Amino acid sequence: MLPAPRTTTDTGVRIDPREFGAKGDGTTKDTAAFQQALDRCAVLGGGEVVVSPGTYLIGAIRIGSRTTLRVEEGATLQGSPDKADYPVVQVRWEGRWVPGYVGLIWAQEARDVGLAGKGRILASKDIKRRIEEGTGLRHPCLLEFVDVHGLTVTDLYTEQNDMWSIHPVYCEDVVFRGVTVKGGADGIDVDSCRRVAIDKCDFDTVDDCISLKSGRGMEGNVIAFPTEDVTITDCSFRDQHWACIGIGSETSAGIRRVLVERCQCLSARTFAIYIKSRPGRGAFIEDITMRDLDVSGAGYGFLRLNFLDSGKQDQFPVPGMDGVPTVRNLVFERIRVTEVPILVEAVLIHPDKPLDGLVLKDITGTAGRGITLANIRNARVENIGVNVFSGPRLAIDNVTGAGLDGAAPLIPTTRPAPVVAADTPYRLGMTTGRPN
Repeated sequence: MLPAPRTTTDTGVRIDPREFGAKGDGTTKDTAAFQQALDRCAVLGGGEVVVSPGTYLIGAIRIGSRTTLRVEEGATLQGSPDKADYPVVQVRWEGRWVPGYVGLIWAQEARDVGLAGKGRILASKDIKRRIEEGTGLRHPCLLEFVDVHGLTVTDLYTEQNDMWSIHPVYCEDVVFRGVTVKGGADGIDVDSCRRVAIDKCDFDTVDDCISLKSGRGMEGNVIAFPTEDVTITDCSFRDQHWACIGIGSETSAGIRRVLVERCQCLSARTFAIYIKSRPGRGAFIEDITMRDLDVSGAGYGFLRLNFLDSGKQDQFPVPGMDGVPTVRNLVFERIRVTEVPILVEAVLIHPDKPLDGLVLKDITGTAGRGITLANIRNARVENIGVNVFSGPRLAIDNVTGAGLDGAAPLIPTTRPAPVVAADTPYRLGMTTGRPN
């Protein structure tokens, strides 16, 4: 069930940043006026800060509890090109907490936060790349929320440059609905969050449209805040470099109970759906269901599972078999594919920790190559009506389950070398070197 959108307290407070001196002329920096309006709204018990038509040049602004920032149609919030307008704080970046520039619009330790309206929020095109050369500082996200309970983002048009667009971390009861996400990197990165709904959103991104994460290495594993209870419905995805939906590779606190329904994967550079991790991450990926998907324009294929070598190894990995992720209960059904080069590639799975439970059911369409599976228990392959142009429809190694009769043999997956503990024992709070 989708989490219900939270609404701000109906105090009747409506504040216009122009009352605090905002110009909306596209050249005057209106950061201070916006922050004063947001702060006043929060201390008065909540309400709305309403942005009228105009172009407002701003640096980072923070939304407080029980406050909605409503960007009306015809209004544009334009991110400042000056990095000095974005404070350096602790930010989550690729699964670890490191110094970095805070997001353009952000909230932290807040309750019942909203962003709404038919307006636009744009990053500066002058802040290029994801990392600042020389310092290694992470560049600002467009929207960033840390420890927010009750977050609703609706209807807005967002456009980011080279960094992630929207990044909730440690958030609960989150709704993104009707949002247009255009970006030069990831669209929405759900990072150690609970009860998240992404509904009727349109994505056009360079990297993953949606990525689900939960931390990397011992830091993420010790914090142990999973991403769980995520629902993605009625969205459209266009990706230029990676996947429409990526799960991982930062999975060190676990990812579970994810439902994806009625979505269109219109283009992907690699696979439309890419679920990934590696030894050294630990934790789990479980109870993932995707159904009623239309997949076309995928450069490599529909689905790839890779739990052996995806993503950089952390300098403090989870060692031994505890560091090999547990993966179970993955279901893909009622999938329609159009000319995908590969239907399913699921062979990079640890032979000592097989995937337990994989369902591929009611899949139709056309593919260059079929399904390859390795190191899986309790697989079920049923009603695969895909016209495969080359090679066997199904090839397997070390797989048990139903619907496997007549499968061609597959070369066994190479067992990876064990992951050993770092020379220095990890403790929560220690620095982990320069951001990378």
